Amino acid sequence: MQRSLVCVDASIIISLVTSEAQSQKVLELWTKWMREDVQVVAPSLLDYEVTSALRRKVFHGIMSYEDARRSLETFSSLDIEFFDHSELSLRAYDIASRYNLPTAYDAFYLASAEMLGCEFWTSDKKLYNTAKGDFHNLRQIG
Repeated sequence: MQRSLVCVDASIIISLVTSEAQSQKVLELWTKWMREDVQVVAPSLLDYEVTSALRRKVFHGIMSYEDARRSLETFSSLDIEFFDHSELSLRAYDIASRYNLPTAYDAFYLASAEMLGCEFWTSDKKLYNTAKGDFHNLRQIG
């Protein structure tokens, strides 16, 4: 039997590996997924975004170098399958254009979930409000 899939973005992972307003809710959801043997997926972009977000927290004095490094190690140990597909960039570009997004980062997550036919979870309210009408598998923590 094939595992269920869910796609997550960096906002979910940052809440999981650091102390954020949504951290407890994200931890509960993650625990539920692991208990139910759900496979968490994301475009490989997730690796870069999580690393950059943690570095930004250190740069702005929100986290210490050591805490951010531990958070990055925790992230690296998570069971996340990175999704790459030859059409992913084209689909992300089309989605970013449809919503007049200045970059395609968020669109990569939307495109991944769309191509995989799975739920996409974010805590990004702006992204959720922008795309919820067209992406019925879009979910928001919060």
